Amino acid sequence: MARWGKWVWFDGGLVEWGKALVHVMIHSLHYGTAVFEGIRAYSLSSGGIGVFRLRDHMARFIASAKVYRFTISYSLDELVNAVSEVVRANGFRECYIRPIGFINAEDLPLAPSSRRLSVAIAALEWGRFLGRAYDVGARATISSWRKAPPSTLPSNAKVSGHYSLSYLTSLEARSKGFDEALMLDARGFVSEGSGENVFIVRNGTVYTPPTHASALEGITRDTVIKLLREELGAKVIEKDLTVGELLTADEAFFTGTAAEVTPIVEVDGVKIGSGVPGSLTRKLQRIYDDVVHGRVPKYSGWIHVVKV
Repeated sequence: MARWGKWVWFDGGLVEWGKALVHVMIHSLHYGTAVFEGIRAYSLSSGGIGVFRLRDHMARFIASAKVYRFTISYSLDELVNAVSEVVRANGFRECYIRPIGFINAEDLPLAPSSRRLSVAIAALEWGRFLGRAYDVGARATISSWRKAPPSTLPSNAKVSGHYSLSYLTSLEARSKGFDEALMLDARGFVSEGSGENVFIVRNGTVYTPPTHASALEGITRDTVIKLLREELGAKVIEKDLTVGELLTADEAFFTGTAAEVTPIVEVDGVKIGSGVPGSLTRKLQRIYDDVVHGRVPKYSGWIHVVKV
């Protein structure tokens, strides 16, 4: 069961969970004008705690704010240190970390007078995002909702308002008895899951939608592409994927900080491959797990060690 930590970093220091409060009339609550990240910390084989690709996540946090012309008062180093404080204070060996930057002002005009963000960072003791699907594979459905094109919403920014669509697609999938949703872009090509990037394997080659298909530039996506090429010797191609190519794939899987590497074994009743997690997906799960737990020295630069 998920459990939130007792301490939250809020605008420069740690506060108790119950005191991390905002007013009900703040701009971001009404208009979805908040940037956020999802990050994981893992127990390391060395005995310590490592936050995976922390600097990359917080750099994207800052970049998302830039796209929306927000101002953040903290440097990248200060934000990295703040995440370390939260992990250390809450005493979790492994956790999911949620930084959020939001307009903490009771200002109702759509373009507020101040776009300076408050920043809060919390930690959650959390297991597998899609539960047993990590082991047995996810059953997915193609959502009736489409991803907005890049000319409508900047898909490279991780902004809370964008995720109203993820809410709708996830709700639709659950109501139909599926584990997760798959979205198409405005052109009808495969884009991503409700909160994950998607990959397929066909005849030994791995394919993933390009970012112009309204897919997020996922940090786990980037990690997985590198691991597939460098550790598993796979050819990876970014290309527009049709629904037909998805349904006739040999393997498919989701990637994301929360989802990690989760197999997809069925889409709308059609089995992917033999209907069980594929061999390449299983190999990728294992190497990804080794990397995030610090068992592969080659990738130690991706791990920010928290001193406890």
